[in-house]
Amino acid sequence: MKFIQQHTFTTADDAMLIQEYKTTGKLEYLSALYQRYMTLVYGVCLKYLDEASSQDAVMQIFEELIGKVKQHEIQHFKSWLHVLSRNHCLMKLRAMKNRQGLEVPMIEGSFMEMGEAAHHDSEYQLEDHLQSMEKCLERLPAEQKKSVQLFYLQEKSYREVVELTGYEMNKVKSYIQNGKRNLKICMDQHG
Repeated sequence: MKFIQQHTFTTADDAMLIQEYKTTGKLEYLSALYQRYMTLVYGVCLKYLDEASSQDAVMQIFEELIGKVKQHEIQHFKSWLHVLSRNHCLMKLRAMKNRQGLEVPMIEGSFMEMGEAAHHDSEYQLEDHLQSMEKCLERLPAEQKKSVQLFYLQEKSYREVVELTGYEMNKVKSYIQNGKRNLKICMDQHG
């Protein structure tokens, strides 16, 4: 993965690099930040995709970052990037399934999401899992559903969810926590 130039921002923390990138728009700050976590991104991609597709995904995720880092208020870059990478791979799997029928090139037995209970051995189960999640999401109370969708699916920060919904910060955190728990309970019962 030598598509990103080596930079020597080893003493700069993640927040500083994000701020410098947002302020100047210079890719050298973003690429220095991404280099720190490129192996993490590649590892996440390997859980979902084959080796060649994972390498492509690492480059595509960097390209996504160019715009998304400017749009989002990121508190913890490493965990935010992990979620972004996972979502990218899931969307790629879904797109490949829609394009090619059910022939999705996945490394057998390597797909693991949300712990042992949600382990998928085939793309059939992946689609069933996604459909089940969508149905269970519809069953959540309105506040929980809206908060969970904004936080997890649209990758908004707590503060952004507060601004978009008008809910208090403590309520948003509660809705997200309870929504996630209720979603898991529903999926365990129906999945």
